[in-house]
Amino acid sequence: MSEAFTIEAEPREEFGKNEARRTRQQGRIPGVVYGGGGPSIPVTVDPRKVADILRSEAGHNAIFTLEIRGKAPARVMLRDWQVEPLAGRLLHVDMVRVALDIKLRVKVPIHITGEAKGVKVQGGIFEFLLREVEIECLPDNIPDHIVVDVTELMIGKTLRVSDLPASDKFKVLTDANRAVAHVVTLKVEEEKPVEVVAEAAPTEPEVIKKGKAEAEEGEEEEEGPGKKEKKEKKES
Repeated sequence: MSEAFTIEAEPREEFGKNEARRTRQQGRIPGVVYGGGGPSIPVTVDPRKVADILRSEAGHNAIFTLEIRGKAPARVMLRDWQVEPLAGRLLHVDMVRVALDIKLRVKVPIHITGEAKGVKVQGGIFEFLLREVEIECLPDNIPDHIVVDVTELMIGKTLRVSDLPASDKFKVLTDANRAVAHVVTLKVEEEKPVEVVAEAAPTEPEVIKKGKAEAEEGEEEEEGPGKKEKKEKKES
C-alpha cells in the first residue's frame, strides 16, 4: 500500500437519530468498528479523515490505524459508508479489524497503459470492458491497482483476465475468460434510400361538400307546409 493513514476515534455512548444529528453538527460522524475477534465498538470520527482515505490511491482497500481513546490501536479497513445523496457528505462509517496473517478478498481496479495498435494503426475503437477484478491476498499485499499494457492489441483481438500480469503476492479470483478490453472496427451506417411518396388525387374540399349540404337543406325548408298548400290550391 502506498500511503499510511491514522484516524483518531472517540467512544460513542449515546445513540439515536437525534444524537447522530448532534454529532454531525459538531463536525464528526458516527461509526462502528467490529470483527477480528474483538467486540463491536461504536465510535465517532472525523469525516475529513475518512474522505482522505477514500480519495487515496488505494481507496476503500486502504488499511489504516484506528486509535480509539482508552483502547489499543487496531489495523482496520473501511467496510461500508453512507453518504448524503444531494450534498455528498459522509453520514456514517463501518470499519472492520484486519488480521495481518489472514487472507482477504477484495476488488482492485485495472489501469491501462499504452495505445493499442488497433487504434493507432488500423483506425479501430478501443473499448474498456472490465475495470476491476477480485483478488485474494494478505492485507499487506493488496495492490493499489493492476497495470496492463494494451499496445499490441489489434482489431478483433480481446484482452482477457488471463492476460493480466501474474503475481505471487495475490491470486486473481475473477473468471479468467472474462474480457477486459478489445478493439473493434468503426461501424458506418448505410444511408437509407429516400422514399418517394406518390401524390394522391386532389379531393373535393370540405367547404364545397358543406355548401352542397346546406343548399339541400334550404330546398327542403322551401318544401314546407305553407308552400305545399299553395301548390294544392293552384292545382284545384
